[in-house]
Amino acid sequence: MFLMLLQENPEAIRPKTIYKEAGSHDNMKAQLMFNDLTFEPKEQLVRIKFLKSFFFDVPISELKEIGPFEANGNSLSFENVSDSKAGQKFRFLLERHFMDLKNIYTKKAAVYVHRNSGIPLIGSQSFGLIDRNTSIIEVRPVTGCNLNCVYCSVDEGLSTKKVLDFIVEKDYLVQEFKKLAEYKDCDHIEAHIGTQGDPTLYGPLVELVRDLKAIPQVKEIAMDTNGMLLDEKFVDDLAEAGMTRINLSINALNPLLAKRIAGYGKYDVEHAKKIASYAAKKMTLLIAPVLVGSMNRDEMKKIVLFAKEIGAKVGIQNFLNYKFGRNPVKQMEWDDFYKFLTQLQEETKFKLLLTKEDFNITYTKKVPKPFKKGDLVEAEIVCPGRLPGETLCKAQDRCIIVMGNRKEEGKIRVRIDRSKHNIFKGHLA
Repeated sequence: MFLMLLQENPEAIRPKTIYKEAGSHDNMKAQLMFNDLTFEPKEQLVRIKFLKSFFFDVPISELKEIGPFEANGNSLSFENVSDSKAGQKFRFLLERHFMDLKNIYTKKAAVYVHRNSGIPLIGSQSFGLIDRNTSIIEVRPVTGCNLNCVYCSVDEGLSTKKVLDFIVEKDYLVQEFKKLAEYKDCDHIEAHIGTQGDPTLYGPLVELVRDLKAIPQVKEIAMDTNGMLLDEKFVDDLAEAGMTRINLSINALNPLLAKRIAGYGKYDVEHAKKIASYAAKKMTLLIAPVLVGSMNRDEMKKIVLFAKEIGAKVGIQNFLNYKFGRNPVKQMEWDDFYKFLTQLQEETKFKLLLTKEDFNITYTKKVPKPFKKGDLVEAEIVCPGRLPGETLCKAQDRCIIVMGNRKEEGKIRVRIDRSKHNIFKGHLA
């Protein structure tokens, strides 16, 4: 079977006896407290939320087999059973039903990547860490998105064709980030939290930022987001934890056009503007619209003037066509794109032509690649990939996405087709 393991963390369950009379179970009450789980009772089941944006369901009948129970917030209490027995029996249920973990937004099955899962954090474009030999380390703690943007280069969101999501344990991410930062021998690293989706879906985001900030080499922490799940307190918490820049995606100020581009009728550009105005006072704010051809060309000047008004920066991105992305228009030629930026920059008197020097990006020591294109590798099957027909495998502490495999477990021989920046793809040999 595919590997989908629950974190082995004794601190995740902290059972304690509330009242116990010696020699009698009648007055006994056990209470189990959880760090990362919350409970939502429904008619025939209890929905258990994991790290805010993921869930699985447990039938009420199975919980009652442990004892009469009450679910409240992040705790479960059971009558007439000792804390040790309640904890042991519930852990069995937890491990069994955790296999059915799903993303709340996409409703796709999900895999929890943690220190004991045996899944490396380098090698995949979808999750973990990506190093492109610069002072930026990309941090990808979660997949999935709350919007459905018409231009999404990775087909993320509510109508995605992907069949699987990933969520990574915070401490595992930080542990491996430290190793990578130490190897790179760079004292001005930017931790860039940029997911295939939106990082605000990640429950321990604030804690992740705080832990990354504590790493001596990290001088900047940035995040890409659509801003819909942000509020002022969330921004305050991120700023206090050490986030230094938010890259906020606002693609149009016209409300109807903004909804159309977001692919979601509940997208609220006024909320995005409110968050932008607030965040600009707390940290560096970069408004990062995607220029989707003629669809929103006329909105770019409005966005620049809005950014100018609130003291934000602007980084306009050129929409690009991708094989597995959404392609509502043909991409603009780069010469035409830079001509457009130059004209708009002159017209608004606002800097739009950005370079790596604007973000203090430098080249660093290359992380070794255990494989190169064309290599034949023996790899162990880990779990399905995100797209139909993909399998996630591992070898030499790297993930490899493999096409053409139908086995569910064991080892396979893989021919490497891609190895750039330690992101590996291959096919069944």
